[in-house]
Amino acid sequence: MGEELKFVQDWDKTFAKSEKVKHKKVTFSNRYGMTLVADLYEPKNAEGKLPAIAVCGPFGAVKEQCSGLYAQTMAERGFLSIAFDPSYTGESTGNHRYMASPDINTEDFQAAVDFLSVQENVDSEKIGIIGICGWGGMALNVAALDTRIKATVTSTMYDMSRVNANGYFDEGDNEEARYQAKKALNEQRIIDYKTGSYERGGGCVELPVPEDAPFFVKDYSEYYKGRCYHKRSLNSNEGWNKIGCMSFINQPILQYSNEIRSSVLMIHGEKAHSCYFSKDAYNNMIKNSKYADNKELMIIPNAVHTDLYDNLEVIPFDKIEEFFKTNLK
Repeated sequence: MGEELKFVQDWDKTFAKSEKVKHKKVTFSNRYGMTLVADLYEPKNAEGKLPAIAVCGPFGAVKEQCSGLYAQTMAERGFLSIAFDPSYTGESTGNHRYMASPDINTEDFQAAVDFLSVQENVDSEKIGIIGICGWGGMALNVAALDTRIKATVTSTMYDMSRVNANGYFDEGDNEEARYQAKKALNEQRIIDYKTGSYERGGGCVELPVPEDAPFFVKDYSEYYKGRCYHKRSLNSNEGWNKIGCMSFINQPILQYSNEIRSSVLMIHGEKAHSCYFSKDAYNNMIKNSKYADNKELMIIPNAVHTDLYDNLEVIPFDKIEEFFKTNLK
């Protein structure tokens, strides 16, 4: 790649550092040549080979936000965990910046499994993954592809192919709406090519959010612009490259999910605007499946989308711990 890798060694997370775990930065490469930067969390005084978990998400976040909180918490509970920045984002490499890819992002998760599989203090037969928000959909995609993964948790999941192709709540699920969306994106490609600007799409709405904005807009902004702002987070700043998610329109990511043999726990808030993604993905995963017995959908009463980002009173870590201890054996 020829990119100079620089990453921060100081603690710059949006959550407090735990005294129960050891932390360090690590790097690994994916098969497309990007170097991914991750935070590794290891239980203090751990002995022998540990079960391991790779965590990523939300979509447009960085590892210093939600995924790091999940990884550190799981390390407190006995798992060696990593939270990584996907290609083109955060401290990981890849130019041009702020692009997403169903293919490359799937490979990012598999590269994380590669890394964990060869660590001396990891049991390579006990590897799980956690995908949050848009990375919940990617986690299901990886679980359907990577037989090394023994257990998968999705939290407040988005299907990024569905939302890019159909809009929220499938309100744009028609040929004309998709055509107009694609037309605008391709016009943007010409502008970007001419100027070399690679315009950004805009992150979350600045605070205070207008009174008439949908609740989920306020929900996101209070997290990304407020309590968990981070300077490297796309959603906290200028957002994705405007055409950054274009390929998702034409590339469904949840094919053959009903052939996932390993265990899956899907968690979503009852009041989340996004809850329909998990409900539908779960139903499709167990439909005509020989492997439905080890699949579970957990709906958290009264919880909204970002409650599962950082609300420790809502995120069911006891359930997640039990799930992994039961299935990583």
